[in-house]
Amino acid sequence: MTTTESSTPPLRLDALRVSVPDGDHERVLLERVDLTIDAGETVVLTGASGSGKSTLLAIAGLLRRTDSGEVTIAGAATQGLSARQRSAIRGSQIGIIYQTANLVPSLTAREQLEVVFHISGRPRTEARTRATELLEVVGLSHRMDALPQHLSGGERQRVGVARALMASPSVLLADEPTASLDPELSGDIARLISQEVHERGLAALLVTHDDAPIEVADRHVHLAGGRLHETATTAS
Repeated sequence: MTTTESSTPPLRLDALRVSVPDGDHERVLLERVDLTIDAGETVVLTGASGSGKSTLLAIAGLLRRTDSGEVTIAGAATQGLSARQRSAIRGSQIGIIYQTANLVPSLTAREQLEVVFHISGRPRTEARTRATELLEVVGLSHRMDALPQHLSGGERQRVGVARALMASPSVLLADEPTASLDPELSGDIARLISQEVHERGLAALLVTHDDAPIEVADRHVHLAGGRLHETATTAS
């Protein structure tokens, strides 16, 4: 599959503002944050601890609402939607990769992916076919029936990447996807994510402290003082 041209960015954040109570005052985490990520583009987000990176990722994933501003996913504005409507968009349009994969101990690698389809009521045979294809893509065709305890750290994270792609999302979000890996494995996972983003035409936002995702990203933005700052174009 190759990246397709689209005039509608899969992910657009416009004038986001988020504040939290701080004693008798408020502390502003995000102030008029704007970010557009096009199809096939990987953007890495860095920032100091407490700068609001996780908050921004949660907002992009429709897991948290803003004080003001708009989050548009695949052309759909979401600010005025109900919790159920936002959940439906999240389930169909957003894939999430976690820092430690968060695999269910009792499920095999293939079952970790199949459960994504089971939740939405899609046929078991369709789930099995899709899961098998994706595990082959991430290089785990020989580990499909292995439980998490028998997988290495890199293998578990590859399962996490495949699971995030299971529903064919338009947006991919990742929270420190290489933080628990050694440098060589970090590079492997970062390149895998970047490759899949480009080939599938996804819009990816990765929060990271590691160099590996930064080195393969198309753009690097830094969050400081509640605002985003473009730092560099990193990938050729």
